[in-house]
Amino acid sequence: MSQQFHYSMTGIAKPSPEFYSVFSPTEVLELMEALKVYREIPLKYSYKGGGAKIWNKFYQNHVIAKWYQKPNVEVELLQQNFLYINGSYQKVAKVNIVDVGAGNSYPVKGILAQLHKLGKINQYIALDISEELLTISQANIKKWFPSLKIYTHRVDIEKQTIPLTIFLDILTTSSDDQINDMANIFLHLGVTIGNHQNRNKALQNLKNSMNKLDLLIFTNEIGSNSTWNQDPRGGCKYHVEGIYKWIQESLGIKPEHCQLVRKYDFETDSITASIRFKQNYTISFSQLDMEYNVEFSENEEITIWRHHKYELPELMQDIEEAGLQIVDYSRSGNLSHIMVICKVAS
Repeated sequence: MSQQFHYSMTGIAKPSPEFYSVFSPTEVLELMEALKVYREIPLKYSYKGGGAKIWNKFYQNHVIAKWYQKPNVEVELLQQNFLYINGSYQKVAKVNIVDVGAGNSYPVKGILAQLHKLGKINQYIALDISEELLTISQANIKKWFPSLKIYTHRVDIEKQTIPLTIFLDILTTSSDDQINDMANIFLHLGVTIGNHQNRNKALQNLKNSMNKLDLLIFTNEIGSNSTWNQDPRGGCKYHVEGIYKWIQESLGIKPEHCQLVRKYDFETDSITASIRFKQNYTISFSQLDMEYNVEFSENEEITIWRHHKYELPELMQDIEEAGLQIVDYSRSGNLSHIMVICKVAS
């Protein structure tokens, strides 16, 4: 009787057919491992499948400045640092813009237009973990800049360096003089560095993808997470709400069996959003005609979104440990965001 009673109090979720069409068998195994070990669905996976549409809608509704607003902070910082983007710092004739985590490419629209007009851009390379977002990015670039050469490739920067084959076309279609007069500008925008599960590994992989003339430019919020006033805004509010619903539908979790919780997590020094179960719960995955169960107790949580704000000394240390060297950095007018320009440490 006790076993029967326990079973009746346990919710069971089975991922939808769409889930298995979006995630490869390897990714399903990685997700199961992340759920078992870390009680987390890494945020990078929420940009795949229907999650790409959710993110693109959030960005267009809440990030892109309307005609009556100032440009968003990131666009302003890109303009302030344009001399590092157009090759002036390295004194090169042309640059390749390597957009790591390109999303829908809206953040770089303005600088691509300037580089295109000046004849300074050789190629735009859009990299993302999500094939769906790469499709959106490519469509946007073709609409904005029909003559600009674009290359897209799926890359998970937390797990791998950027493959050299991505630059093969540039190497094979350029003379030695052209190659020596060209640099890669790696962009990692959207305050994405603060969303990674492993920030240090992402920085190391970016560094290991760079040559001596290349620059890495990334953005993040600056400050202390522990002073968060519990008022969700931006991605913590609008993007999280979309992710929460999408994960419920994808994993087959009934809405009445869980709730959305936002909080500051002391262990990771991050603002997080989680699914908290109202009862014991089992998520049952099917792989190779076998079932694998991941079990949760009542009130246990799955982290589905995280953001780590950097304080400057910590940021400097992480950059140095990754083998990078700061060329320059600038902060937004309200001091909420930072843009960092790095090169490979000599």
